[in-house]
Amino acid sequence: MPELSQDAERVRAPLPFGVAEVTGPSMVPTLRHGDRLLVHYGARVRRGDVIVLRHPFQQDLLVVKRAAERRDGGWWVLGDNAYAGGDSTDYGVVPDELVLGRVRFRYRPRSTARRSPLALLVWLLTSARPVLSDRSASRRLRAR
Repeated sequence: MPELSQDAERVRAPLPFGVAEVTGPSMVPTLRHGDRLLVHYGARVRRGDVIVLRHPFQQDLLVVKRAAERRDGGWWVLGDNAYAGGDSTDYGVVPDELVLGRVRFRYRPRSTARRSPLALLVWLLTSARPVLSDRSASRRLRAR
């Protein structure tokens, strides 16, 4: 399951934004290991949004999942990679108080191994993008 680096904890600041780093494969292809996320803490969550939450059983562990469906008591969350696990199919509904924020933007750090002009151009064109809501998450939920 994608865990977030310990730097993902928001420090009390005037703006409710923070940066987090993804580790793990459960949000592939939307997010990959090593991606950096801009998280809007306290943002309103809607079905299909990619969100940051505290793991229900390990509350010191932050994870990133997709909010698939609103249910009594919280959110049903799923990873985009159905084979990775570590979502509500394992631990049930996530209470609202464990949902920390919504992911707004994703970028990939530049690889130091690739220094050619073509590699730089490819990185510039593909490294950053907004993380949009995916309304198809609820269809996957019904299929399980």
